[in-house]
Amino acid sequence: MALINVDCSHFAHTKAQMHNFQSFLKLIWFAVKGKEQDYTTLSIKRSIVLLAIPMILEMVMESLFAVVDIFFVGKLGSNALATVGLTESVLMIIYAVGMGVSIAATAMVSRRVGERNYHQAGSITFQLIATGSVLALLMGALATAFAGDILALMGAEPEVIATGINYARIIFAGNIAIILLFLINGAFRGAGQPHLAMRALWLANGANIVLDPLLIFGVGSFDGLGLEGAAWATTIGRSIGVAYQLYHLLNGRHLLKITRSNFILSTAVVMRILRVSSGGMGQFLIDSASWIFLTRLIAEFGSQALAGYTIAFRVITFTILPAWGLSSAAATLVGQNLGAQKGKRAELAVWLTARYNVIFMAFITLVFILFGEHLSGFFAQDPEVVSVATEALKIITLGYVFFGLGMVMIQAFNGAGDTKTPSIINIVVLWFIEIPLAYLLAIQFDFGATGAFIAIAFCHSFHALVSWWLFRKGNWKNVKV
Repeated sequence: MALINVDCSHFAHTKAQMHNFQSFLKLIWFAVKGKEQDYTTLSIKRSIVLLAIPMILEMVMESLFAVVDIFFVGKLGSNALATVGLTESVLMIIYAVGMGVSIAATAMVSRRVGERNYHQAGSITFQLIATGSVLALLMGALATAFAGDILALMGAEPEVIATGINYARIIFAGNIAIILLFLINGAFRGAGQPHLAMRALWLANGANIVLDPLLIFGVGSFDGLGLEGAAWATTIGRSIGVAYQLYHLLNGRHLLKITRSNFILSTAVVMRILRVSSGGMGQFLIDSASWIFLTRLIAEFGSQALAGYTIAFRVITFTILPAWGLSSAAATLVGQNLGAQKGKRAELAVWLTARYNVIFMAFITLVFILFGEHLSGFFAQDPEVVSVATEALKIITLGYVFFGLGMVMIQAFNGAGDTKTPSIINIVVLWFIEIPLAYLLAIQFDFGATGAFIAIAFCHSFHALVSWWLFRKGNWKNVKV
Protein backbone atom coordinates (compact mmCIF):
# COMPACT_ATOMS: atom_id res chain seq x y z
CA MET A 1 0.00 0.00 0.00
CA ALA A 2 2.88 2.38 0.87
CA LEU A 3 4.46 1.64 -2.51
CA ILE A 4 1.20 2.46 -4.27
CA ASN A 5 0.95 5.74 -2.35
CA VAL A 6 4.52 6.66 -3.31
CA ASP A 7 3.85 5.85 -6.98
CA CYS A 8 0.63 7.89 -6.96
CA SER A 9 2.41 10.81 -5.30
CA HIS A 10 5.25 10.63 -7.84
CA PHE A 11 2.76 10.46 -10.71
CA ALA A 12 0.83 13.46 -9.37
CA HIS A 13 4.09 15.43 -8.97
CA THR A 14 5.21 14.57 -12.52
CA LYS A 15 1.79 15.50 -13.89
CA ALA A 16 1.93 18.85 -12.07
CA GLN A 17 5.40 19.53 -13.50
CA MET A 18 4.17 18.73 -17.02
CA HIS A 19 1.21 21.04 -16.53
CA ASN A 20 3.46 23.86 -15.32
CA PHE A 21 5.82 23.34 -18.27
CA GLN A 22 2.92 23.39 -20.74
CA SER A 23 1.55 26.54 -19.10
CA PHE A 24 4.96 28.19 -19.43
CA LEU A 25 5.17 27.26 -23.14
CA LYS A 26 1.71 28.73 -23.68
CA LEU A 27 2.82 31.90 -21.92
CA ILE A 28 5.87 32.15 -24.20
CA TRP A 29 3.67 31.72 -27.27
CA PHE A 30 1.26 34.33 -25.90
CA ALA A 31 4.19 36.72 -25.44
CA VAL A 32 5.48 36.16 -28.99
CA LYS A 33 2.00 36.46 -30.48
CA GLY A 34 1.57 39.77 -28.69
CA LYS A 35 -1.38 41.35 -26.95
CA GLU A 36 -1.60 44.68 -25.17
CA GLN A 37 -1.76 44.23 -21.38
CA ASP A 38 -2.15 46.35 -18.27
CA TYR A 39 1.26 45.82 -16.67
CA THR A 40 0.29 47.84 -13.60
CA THR A 41 -2.19 45.16 -12.45
CA LEU A 42 -0.98 41.91 -14.06
CA SER A 43 1.10 39.61 -11.82
CA ILE A 44 4.75 40.69 -11.80
CA LYS A 45 6.16 37.30 -12.83
CA ARG A 46 3.72 37.05 -15.72
CA SER A 47 4.47 40.66 -16.69
CA ILE A 48 8.22 39.97 -16.78
CA VAL A 49 7.74 36.95 -19.04
CA LEU A 50 5.31 38.69 -21.40
CA LEU A 51 7.63 41.70 -21.73
CA ALA A 52 10.98 39.91 -21.60
CA ILE A 53 10.39 37.11 -24.13
CA PRO A 54 9.83 39.45 -27.13
CA MET A 55 12.63 41.72 -25.89
CA ILE A 56 15.03 38.79 -25.58
CA LEU A 57 14.07 37.47 -29.02
CA GLU A 58 14.49 41.00 -30.37
CA MET A 59 18.00 41.19 -28.96
CA VAL A 60 18.83 37.62 -30.03
CA MET A 61 18.18 38.64 -33.61
CA GLU A 62 20.25 41.81 -33.16
CA SER A 63 23.13 39.76 -31.77
CA LEU A 64 22.67 37.10 -34.47
CA PHE A 65 22.99 39.87 -37.04
CA ALA A 66 26.30 40.94 -35.47
CA VAL A 67 27.66 37.40 -35.53
CA VAL A 68 26.46 36.60 -39.08
CA ASP A 69 27.79 39.92 -40.36
CA ILE A 70 31.25 39.30 -38.94
CA PHE A 71 31.14 35.69 -40.23
CA PHE A 72 30.72 36.82 -43.85
CA VAL A 73 33.08 39.79 -43.53
CA GLY A 74 35.69 37.48 -41.95
CA LYS A 75 35.97 35.65 -45.28
CA LEU A 76 37.30 38.89 -46.82
CA GLY A 77 40.41 38.87 -44.59
CA SER A 78 41.88 40.58 -41.52
CA ASN A 79 41.83 44.08 -43.06
CA ALA A 80 38.09 43.82 -43.64
CA LEU A 81 37.58 42.58 -40.07
CA ALA A 82 39.69 45.42 -38.70
CA THR A 83 37.68 47.94 -40.76
CA VAL A 84 34.41 46.67 -39.31
CA GLY A 85 35.87 46.73 -35.81
CA LEU A 86 37.06 50.34 -36.13
CA THR A 87 33.87 51.53 -37.85
CA GLU A 88 31.76 49.76 -35.24
CA SER A 89 33.67 51.53 -32.48
CA VAL A 90 32.97 54.95 -34.00
CA LEU A 91 29.40 53.91 -34.80
CA MET A 92 28.94 53.41 -31.07
CA ILE A 93 28.66 57.20 -30.82
CA ILE A 94 25.69 57.07 -33.20
CA TYR A 95 24.31 54.08 -31.30
CA ALA A 96 24.68 56.13 -28.13
CA VAL A 97 22.47 58.89 -29.51
CA GLY A 98 19.93 56.34 -30.74
CA MET A 99 19.92 54.53 -27.41
CA GLY A 100 19.73 57.83 -25.52
CA VAL A 101 16.60 58.97 -27.36
CA SER A 102 15.26 55.39 -27.09
CA ILE A 103 15.64 55.58 -23.30
CA ALA A 104 13.69 58.85 -23.29
CA ALA A 105 11.03 57.18 -25.44
CA THR A 106 10.65 54.23 -23.05
CA ALA A 107 10.61 56.42 -19.93
CA MET A 108 8.21 59.07 -21.24
CA VAL A 109 5.84 56.79 -23.15
CA SER A 110 5.65 54.21 -20.32
CA ARG A 111 4.88 56.96 -17.78
CA ARG A 112 2.04 58.33 -19.96
CA VAL A 113 0.67 54.82 -20.53
CA GLY A 114 0.77 54.18 -16.78
CA GLU A 115 -1.24 57.39 -16.36
CA ARG A 116 -3.67 56.21 -19.11
CA ASN A 117 -2.84 59.33 -21.17
CA TYR A 118 -2.59 57.56 -24.54
CA HIS A 119 -3.00 60.64 -26.76
CA GLN A 120 -0.07 62.34 -25.06
CA ALA A 121 1.96 59.15 -25.54
CA GLY A 122 1.35 59.47 -29.30
CA SER A 123 2.31 63.15 -29.33
CA ILE A 124 5.54 62.44 -27.45
CA THR A 125 6.39 59.63 -29.90
CA PHE A 126 5.98 61.94 -32.90
CA GLN A 127 8.23 64.54 -31.33
CA LEU A 128 10.78 61.88 -30.41
CA ILE A 129 10.92 60.80 -34.08
CA ALA A 130 11.35 64.42 -35.24
CA THR A 131 14.11 65.08 -32.70
CA GLY A 132 15.94 61.84 -33.47
CA SER A 133 15.79 62.43 -37.24
CA VAL A 134 17.39 65.86 -36.99
CA LEU A 135 20.19 64.53 -34.79
CA ALA A 136 20.76 61.59 -37.17
CA LEU A 137 21.02 63.79 -40.27
CA LEU A 138 23.53 66.11 -38.61
CA MET A 139 25.75 63.29 -37.38
CA GLY A 140 25.49 61.35 -40.63
CA ALA A 141 26.61 64.31 -42.74
CA LEU A 142 29.66 64.98 -40.57
CA ALA A 143 30.75 61.34 -40.22
CA THR A 144 30.36 60.62 -43.94
CA ALA A 145 32.39 63.69 -44.94
CA PHE A 146 35.29 62.77 -42.62
CA ALA A 147 35.13 58.95 -42.80
CA GLY A 148 38.76 58.54 -43.90
CA ASP A 149 40.05 60.91 -41.24
CA ILE A 150 38.03 59.10 -38.58
CA LEU A 151 39.51 55.71 -39.52
CA ALA A 152 43.03 57.19 -39.51
CA LEU A 153 42.41 58.78 -36.12
CA MET A 154 41.37 55.36 -34.80
CA GLY A 155 44.78 53.99 -35.80
CA ALA A 156 43.82 52.17 -39.00
CA GLU A 157 46.73 51.16 -41.19
CA PRO A 158 46.76 52.61 -44.77
CA GLU A 159 45.66 49.24 -46.22
CA VAL A 160 42.70 49.13 -43.82
CA ILE A 161 41.61 52.66 -44.80
CA ALA A 162 41.86 51.83 -48.51
CA THR A 163 39.79 48.69 -47.98
CA GLY A 164 37.15 50.17 -45.74
CA ILE A 165 36.55 53.87 -46.43
CA ASN A 166 33.51 53.26 -48.66
CA TYR A 167 32.11 50.78 -46.12
CA ALA A 168 32.39 53.43 -43.40
CA ARG A 169 30.79 56.13 -45.58
CA ILE A 170 27.75 54.00 -46.41
CA ILE A 171 27.26 52.98 -42.76
CA PHE A 172 27.61 56.56 -41.50
CA ALA A 173 25.29 57.97 -44.19
CA GLY A 174 22.60 55.41 -43.32
CA ASN A 175 22.68 56.07 -39.58
CA ILE A 176 19.16 57.58 -39.56
CA ALA A 177 17.78 54.05 -40.01
CA ILE A 178 19.77 52.89 -36.97
CA ILE A 179 18.56 55.74 -34.76
CA LEU A 180 14.90 55.48 -35.78
CA LEU A 181 14.93 51.70 -35.34
CA PHE A 182 16.22 52.08 -31.77
CA LEU A 183 14.02 55.07 -30.97
CA ILE A 184 10.67 53.68 -32.15
CA ASN A 185 11.36 50.31 -30.57
CA GLY A 186 11.95 52.17 -27.29
CA ALA A 187 8.49 53.74 -27.65
CA PHE A 188 6.92 50.34 -28.41
CA ARG A 189 8.54 48.82 -25.32
CA GLY A 190 7.41 51.72 -23.15
CA ALA A 191 3.83 51.22 -24.36
CA GLY A 192 4.00 47.52 -23.46
CA GLN A 193 4.16 46.43 -27.12
CA PRO A 194 7.47 44.57 -27.21
CA HIS A 195 6.13 42.15 -29.84
CA LEU A 196 6.08 45.00 -32.39
CA ALA A 197 9.66 45.96 -31.47
CA MET A 198 10.68 42.32 -31.82
CA ARG A 199 9.08 41.94 -35.25
CA ALA A 200 10.64 45.17 -36.53
CA LEU A 201 14.13 44.04 -35.55
CA TRP A 202 13.61 40.51 -36.83
CA LEU A 203 12.48 41.91 -40.16
CA ALA A 204 15.38 44.36 -40.33
CA ASN A 205 18.09 41.91 -39.38
CA GLY A 206 16.52 39.00 -41.25
CA ALA A 207 16.72 41.08 -44.42
CA ASN A 208 20.34 41.94 -43.62
CA ILE A 209 21.26 38.28 -43.10
CA VAL A 210 19.76 37.36 -46.48
CA LEU A 211 21.31 40.34 -48.28
CA ASP A 212 24.79 39.99 -46.71
CA PRO A 213 26.12 37.04 -48.77
CA LEU A 214 24.28 38.20 -51.90
CA LEU A 215 25.71 41.72 -51.87
CA ILE A 216 29.16 40.76 -50.56
CA PHE A 217 29.91 37.75 -52.76
CA GLY A 218 27.34 38.15 -55.54
CA VAL A 219 24.94 35.73 -57.20
CA GLY A 220 24.70 34.62 -60.82
CA SER A 221 26.14 37.27 -63.12
CA PHE A 222 26.37 39.76 -60.24
CA ASP A 223 29.94 39.67 -58.85
CA GLY A 224 29.13 41.26 -55.51
CA LEU A 225 30.39 44.45 -53.86
CA GLY A 226 32.78 42.99 -51.31
CA LEU A 227 32.94 44.88 -48.02
CA GLU A 228 30.68 47.63 -49.39
CA GLY A 229 27.99 44.99 -49.88
CA ALA A 230 27.94 44.38 -46.12
CA ALA A 231 27.30 48.09 -45.53
CA TRP A 232 24.46 48.19 -48.07
CA ALA A 233 22.89 45.05 -46.60
CA THR A 234 22.88 46.62 -43.12
CA THR A 235 21.45 49.94 -44.32
CA ILE A 236 18.73 48.39 -46.48
CA GLY A 237 17.74 45.86 -43.80
CA ARG A 238 17.37 48.46 -41.07
CA SER A 239 15.42 50.78 -43.39
CA ILE A 240 12.92 47.97 -44.01
CA GLY A 241 12.52 47.61 -40.24
CA VAL A 242 11.81 51.34 -39.86
CA ALA A 243 9.17 51.18 -42.59
CA TYR A 244 7.45 48.38 -40.65
CA GLN A 245 7.54 50.43 -37.43
CA LEU A 246 6.02 53.52 -39.08
CA TYR A 247 3.24 51.42 -40.58
CA HIS A 248 2.17 50.20 -37.14
CA LEU A 249 2.43 53.66 -35.59
CA LEU A 250 0.26 55.21 -38.30
CA ASN A 251 -2.37 52.52 -38.94
CA GLY A 252 -4.36 53.45 -35.81
CA ARG A 253 -4.86 49.84 -34.65
CA HIS A 254 -2.71 49.91 -31.52
CA LEU A 255 -2.68 51.54 -28.10
CA LEU A 256 0.33 53.63 -29.16
CA LYS A 257 -0.54 55.45 -32.37
CA ILE A 258 0.26 58.68 -34.17
CA THR A 259 -2.70 60.51 -35.69
CA ARG A 260 -3.01 63.93 -37.36
CA SER A 261 -3.76 65.51 -33.99
CA ASN A 262 -0.30 64.36 -32.77
CA PHE A 263 1.55 66.15 -35.61
CA ILE A 264 2.45 69.14 -33.44
CA LEU A 265 5.90 70.18 -32.32
CA SER A 266 6.07 71.62 -28.81
CA THR A 267 9.23 73.36 -27.71
CA ALA A 268 8.50 72.39 -24.10
CA VAL A 269 8.12 68.70 -24.98
CA VAL A 270 11.22 68.70 -27.22
CA MET A 271 13.23 70.27 -24.40
CA ARG A 272 11.92 67.60 -22.02
CA ILE A 273 12.91 64.93 -24.52
CA LEU A 274 16.39 66.41 -24.81
CA ARG A 275 16.71 66.65 -21.03
CA VAL A 276 15.81 62.99 -20.46
CA SER A 277 17.64 61.69 -23.52
CA SER A 278 20.77 63.76 -22.82
CA GLY A 279 21.43 61.62 -19.75
CA GLY A 280 20.83 58.49 -21.82
CA MET A 281 23.07 59.77 -24.61
CA GLY A 282 25.65 60.74 -22.02
CA GLN A 283 25.81 57.33 -20.40
CA PHE A 284 26.19 55.55 -23.75
CA LEU A 285 28.58 58.15 -25.16
CA ILE A 286 30.74 57.74 -22.07
CA ASP A 287 30.51 53.97 -22.41
CA SER A 288 31.23 54.17 -26.15
CA ALA A 289 34.19 56.49 -25.64
CA SER A 290 35.70 53.98 -23.24
CA TRP A 291 35.23 51.18 -25.79
CA ILE A 292 36.75 53.38 -28.51
CA PHE A 293 39.77 53.98 -26.31
CA LEU A 294 40.10 50.26 -25.64
CA THR A 295 39.84 49.50 -29.37
CA ARG A 296 42.47 52.13 -30.10
CA LEU A 297 44.66 50.65 -27.36
CA ILE A 298 44.36 47.13 -28.76
CA ALA A 299 45.12 48.44 -32.28
CA GLU A 300 48.61 49.20 -30.95
CA PHE A 301 49.27 45.46 -30.90
CA GLY A 302 48.53 44.91 -34.62
CA SER A 303 45.66 43.98 -36.94
CA GLN A 304 45.55 40.38 -35.71
CA ALA A 305 45.01 41.45 -32.10
CA LEU A 306 42.35 43.90 -33.28
CA ALA A 307 40.66 41.22 -35.40
CA GLY A 308 40.62 38.83 -32.41
CA TYR A 309 39.16 41.52 -30.18
CA THR A 310 36.51 42.32 -32.83
CA ILE A 311 35.44 38.66 -32.96
CA ALA A 312 35.30 38.39 -29.17
CA PHE A 313 33.35 41.63 -28.93
CA ARG A 314 30.75 40.37 -31.43
CA VAL A 315 30.40 37.02 -29.63
CA ILE A 316 30.06 38.80 -26.28
CA THR A 317 27.42 41.05 -27.85
CA PHE A 318 25.53 37.91 -28.87
CA THR A 319 24.98 37.08 -25.18
CA ILE A 320 24.85 40.57 -23.67
CA LEU A 321 22.03 41.74 -25.95
CA PRO A 322 19.54 39.04 -24.86
CA ALA A 323 20.41 39.87 -21.23
CA TRP A 324 19.83 43.51 -22.06
CA GLY A 325 16.47 42.49 -23.54
CA LEU A 326 15.50 40.82 -20.26
CA SER A 327 16.68 43.91 -18.39
CA SER A 328 14.47 46.10 -20.59
CA ALA A 329 11.41 44.48 -19.05
CA ALA A 330 12.38 46.22 -15.81
CA ALA A 331 12.45 49.61 -17.55
CA THR A 332 8.89 49.24 -18.85
CA LEU A 333 7.57 47.93 -15.54
CA VAL A 334 9.24 50.74 -13.60
CA GLY A 335 7.92 53.45 -15.92
CA GLN A 336 4.34 52.20 -16.11
CA ASN A 337 4.07 51.43 -12.40
CA LEU A 338 5.50 54.80 -11.38
CA GLY A 339 2.94 56.39 -13.71
CA ALA A 340 0.25 54.42 -11.86
CA GLN A 341 1.68 55.56 -8.48
CA LYS A 342 2.87 52.04 -7.57
CA GLY A 343 6.50 52.55 -6.54
CA LYS A 344 6.80 49.44 -4.36
CA ARG A 345 5.54 47.22 -7.20
CA ALA A 346 8.11 48.83 -9.53
CA GLU A 347 10.93 48.02 -7.09
CA LEU A 348 9.81 44.41 -6.67
CA ALA A 349 9.75 43.95 -10.45
CA VAL A 350 13.38 45.12 -10.65
CA TRP A 351 14.65 42.66 -8.02
CA LEU A 352 12.84 39.74 -9.65
CA THR A 353 14.18 40.63 -13.11
CA ALA A 354 17.70 40.93 -11.69
CA ARG A 355 17.49 37.41 -10.24
CA TYR A 356 16.57 35.95 -13.64
CA ASN A 357 19.31 37.89 -15.43
CA VAL A 358 22.06 36.81 -13.03
CA ILE A 359 21.10 33.14 -13.52
CA PHE A 360 21.24 33.55 -17.31
CA MET A 361 24.65 35.25 -17.26
CA ALA A 362 26.09 32.60 -14.93
CA PHE A 363 25.14 29.95 -17.48
CA ILE A 364 26.75 31.93 -20.32
CA THR A 365 29.96 32.31 -18.30
CA LEU A 366 30.24 28.53 -18.05
CA VAL A 367 29.68 28.14 -21.82
CA PHE A 368 32.44 30.62 -22.69
CA ILE A 369 34.93 29.08 -20.27
CA LEU A 370 34.33 25.60 -21.72
CA PHE A 371 33.86 26.40 -25.40
CA GLY A 372 35.50 29.81 -25.96
CA GLU A 373 38.16 28.45 -28.33
CA HIS A 374 35.61 26.59 -30.48
CA LEU A 375 33.48 29.72 -30.79
CA SER A 376 36.47 31.84 -31.79
CA GLY A 377 37.65 29.25 -34.32
CA PHE A 378 34.26 29.38 -36.03
CA PHE A 379 34.91 32.97 -37.15
CA ALA A 380 38.63 32.94 -38.01
CA GLN A 381 41.32 30.54 -39.22
CA ASP A 382 44.40 32.56 -38.19
CA PRO A 383 45.74 30.87 -34.99
CA GLU A 384 46.86 34.19 -33.47
CA VAL A 385 43.45 35.81 -34.07
CA VAL A 386 41.72 32.78 -32.52
CA SER A 387 44.07 32.89 -29.53
CA VAL A 388 43.35 36.58 -28.81
CA ALA A 389 39.59 36.09 -29.22
CA THR A 390 39.57 33.05 -26.93
CA GLU A 391 41.53 34.83 -24.22
CA ALA A 392 39.21 37.86 -24.42
CA LEU A 393 36.11 35.67 -24.06
CA LYS A 394 37.43 33.79 -21.04
CA ILE A 395 38.70 36.84 -19.15
CA ILE A 396 35.92 39.35 -19.84
CA THR A 397 33.11 36.92 -19.06
CA LEU A 398 34.50 36.28 -15.57
CA GLY A 399 32.52 39.36 -14.60
CA TYR A 400 29.32 38.27 -16.35
CA VAL A 401 27.30 37.57 -13.20
CA PHE A 402 27.90 41.13 -12.05
CA PHE A 403 27.12 42.41 -15.56
CA GLY A 404 23.70 40.75 -15.31
CA LEU A 405 22.90 42.56 -12.06
CA GLY A 406 24.20 45.90 -13.30
CA MET A 407 22.18 45.84 -16.53
CA VAL A 408 18.90 45.56 -14.64
CA MET A 409 19.82 48.33 -12.21
CA ILE A 410 20.74 50.69 -15.05
CA GLN A 411 17.54 49.89 -16.96
CA ALA A 412 15.51 50.53 -13.81
CA PHE A 413 17.06 54.00 -13.49
CA ASN A 414 16.40 54.67 -17.18
CA GLY A 415 12.81 53.43 -17.00
CA ALA A 416 12.19 55.89 -14.18
CA GLY A 417 13.66 58.70 -16.30
CA ASP A 418 16.70 59.01 -14.00
CA THR A 419 19.30 58.98 -16.77
CA LYS A 420 21.69 61.21 -14.80
CA THR A 421 22.70 58.60 -12.23
CA PRO A 422 23.95 55.99 -14.77
CA SER A 423 25.88 58.76 -16.57
CA ILE A 424 27.72 59.71 -13.38
CA ILE A 425 28.50 56.05 -12.65
CA ASN A 426 29.85 55.63 -16.18
CA ILE A 427 32.13 58.68 -15.92
CA VAL A 428 33.61 57.62 -12.59
CA VAL A 429 34.06 53.90 -13.31
CA LEU A 430 34.71 53.79 -17.07
CA TRP A 431 36.75 56.95 -17.54
CA PHE A 432 38.47 57.51 -14.20
CA ILE A 433 39.13 53.84 -13.43
CA GLU A 434 38.82 51.57 -16.51
CA ILE A 435 40.75 53.65 -19.05
CA PRO A 436 43.77 54.37 -16.79
CA LEU A 437 43.78 50.76 -15.54
CA ALA A 438 43.66 49.33 -19.09
CA TYR A 439 46.53 51.59 -20.20
CA LEU A 440 48.54 50.75 -17.10
CA LEU A 441 48.13 46.99 -17.48
CA ALA A 442 48.48 46.85 -21.27
CA ILE A 443 51.34 49.33 -21.81
CA GLN A 444 53.13 50.06 -18.56
CA PHE A 445 53.02 46.52 -17.16
CA ASP A 446 53.44 45.07 -20.68
CA PHE A 447 50.45 42.70 -20.45
CA GLY A 448 49.41 43.66 -23.99
CA ALA A 449 45.78 43.11 -24.99
CA THR A 450 45.36 40.83 -21.97
CA GLY A 451 45.68 43.86 -19.69
CA ALA A 452 42.75 45.54 -21.43
CA PHE A 453 40.62 42.40 -21.02
CA ILE A 454 41.38 42.26 -17.28
CA ALA A 455 40.44 45.94 -16.88
CA ILE A 456 37.10 45.37 -18.66
CA ALA A 457 36.15 42.41 -16.43
CA PHE A 458 37.08 44.20 -13.19
CA CYS A 459 35.58 47.61 -13.94
CA HIS A 460 32.26 46.43 -15.30
CA SER A 461 31.83 44.24 -12.23
CA PHE A 462 32.57 47.22 -9.98
CA HIS A 463 30.15 49.30 -12.08
CA ALA A 464 27.36 46.79 -11.30
CA LEU A 465 27.98 46.93 -7.55
CA VAL A 466 27.89 50.73 -7.50
CA SER A 467 24.62 50.71 -9.49
CA TRP A 468 23.09 48.20 -7.08
CA TRP A 469 24.04 50.33 -4.07
CA LEU A 470 22.55 53.51 -5.55
CA PHE A 471 19.36 51.74 -6.64
CA ARG A 472 18.74 50.61 -3.08
CA LYS A 473 18.73 54.26 -1.94
CA GLY A 474 15.44 54.71 -3.89
CA ASN A 475 15.87 58.28 -5.17
CA TRP A 476 14.82 57.13 -8.68
CA LYS A 477 11.19 56.89 -7.50
CA ASN A 478 10.88 60.67 -7.29
CA VAL A 479 12.05 61.59 -10.82
CA LYS A 480 9.50 63.47 -13.00
CA VAL A 481 9.36 62.96 -16.79
